[in-house]
Amino acid sequence: MQLPNDIQTTVARALAEDIGTGDVTAGLIPADKQASATVISREDATLCGVAWFNEVFRQLDPAVQIDWQYQDGDRVEANALLCSLRGSARSILSGERAALNFLQTLSATATATRRYVDLVAHTQCRILDTRKTLPGLRTAQKYAVLCGGGSNHRIGLYDRVLIKENHIMAAGSITAAIQQARQLHPGILVEVETENLQELAEASAAQADIIMLDEYSLDAMREAVRVTAGKIPLEASGGVSPETLVAIAETGVDFVSIGGITKHVRAVDLSMRFKA
Repeated sequence: MQLPNDIQTTVARALAEDIGTGDVTAGLIPADKQASATVISREDATLCGVAWFNEVFRQLDPAVQIDWQYQDGDRVEANALLCSLRGSARSILSGERAALNFLQTLSATATATRRYVDLVAHTQCRILDTRKTLPGLRTAQKYAVLCGGGSNHRIGLYDRVLIKENHIMAAGSITAAIQQARQLHPGILVEVETENLQELAEASAAQADIIMLDEYSLDAMREAVRVTAGKIPLEASGGVSPETLVAIAETGVDFVSIGGITKHVRAVDLSMRFKA
């Protein structure tokens, strides 16, 4: 998995937000005081965010040494020691919150994704993310989805045409919207959101690259799989939860997109403790 190229900028923004003109509390510690610390996971998780954690201390104080016991994508158990740090007490204290924020948030996305991926491991269905990411963390969360075994949908509005209900209404029809997309953006994937089998038939006839099945019933999904016969990839969306996912995947759809793996995550419980 390739790391995003904006990690340095993302971390710099987080440090500026947190430290501002200076850490007035860490300034109470003697400048030459050295310290050791450990980061522990308080719950089972899939780890993600090592590069962001490291970058926090690289920008604050490159002399801080970090020794990792796990890497991105690894499953960790509750009470696992994730890493050890050694260096300036001031630097470790100043970087603690920003570093843990990245690690616990990105691990949350990776963990949530892994949960869904494991549920459909017996099928050919793949779990997709959406653009429903935390502001400023788009590429980071997209990377975390990959660490959890999922796949990325479009990164933004620029790398895939996704024709939805309002686009169809404005263009006049699904066919007209697809034709316009082909003329304006040749070579870019064109996906169409459909709400029923009639719209699916039109999107298929107009040769969409991917068809989204929005809020379809299970029976309608099975029929969509039957009529497209593997000629066009199908993405199910809407109303997906751990309780509904397996039945959706077993209809034979190729993808299921889940906004919750990026927007509804709960930070993994991590703890940094100084050692005496």
